[in-house]
Amino acid sequence: MASILYICVRPERGAAHAEHSSFLRGLGVDDLDQLDLVSEPLTTEVLERHDGFVIGGSPFNVTDAVKTPLQERVEADLERIAARTLDGAASAFFTCYGIGVVTRMLGGALTLSHPESTRATEIRTTDAAASDPVFGASAPALKVFTAHKESASAVPPTATLLATNDECPVQAYRVGARLYAAQFHPEPTPRDFADRMVFYRNNGYFDAAEFSAVEAEVLAASVSGTDLLRRFADVVTPR
Repeated sequence: MASILYICVRPERGAAHAEHSSFLRGLGVDDLDQLDLVSEPLTTEVLERHDGFVIGGSPFNVTDAVKTPLQERVEADLERIAARTLDGAASAFFTCYGIGVVTRMLGGALTLSHPESTRATEIRTTDAAASDPVFGASAPALKVFTAHKESASAVPPTATLLATNDECPVQAYRVGARLYAAQFHPEPTPRDFADRMVFYRNNGYFDAAEFSAVEAEVLAASVSGTDLLRRFADVVTPR
């Protein structure tokens, strides 16, 4: 059985613990190793031990004008995971903040012009996604949860666009055969996402005064991002 590692990049402990549970359930695996990059760096032994990686979200932004040494180290460690997948030694699914790290690494540009608030939104798969083992079965569209300030301004060099919508043109892409990057959050259920809102009600992802209304909309949503994660787990090949 392939070994998959959840990478946490959230300083908020409660949100991090819940995100791990969401990925465990979403991947449909019996066990999910975890590494909290906020607390400890990525070692070469841990990097080389796992066949696959799922990278959660974070309140960090790659475009932050001022970064702490912790954030700089976290981004460097995420780039090491991306490099390993590009070498074909592992598979990875980067989400939210992670797509920004990968985009910059690949020479792409980031923008603040396509933010999406906390909500469920429809994304459309591209023609190129039709044959993709993770996104193909979700064609022509699926609903997922979003909450972000920055995004890729365009698909970076060497990447293949897999999903888009009008609000944020770069919703997901693949690089090579093993690296997936998504702007949205595929792992949470509506209950998961509503619970996560509590930790970020003052972070600018939604109007804090409208918390109850946003929460109600989130809880009423129907999303299918975990379908992507289950298919990703299926394509992670043990060495």
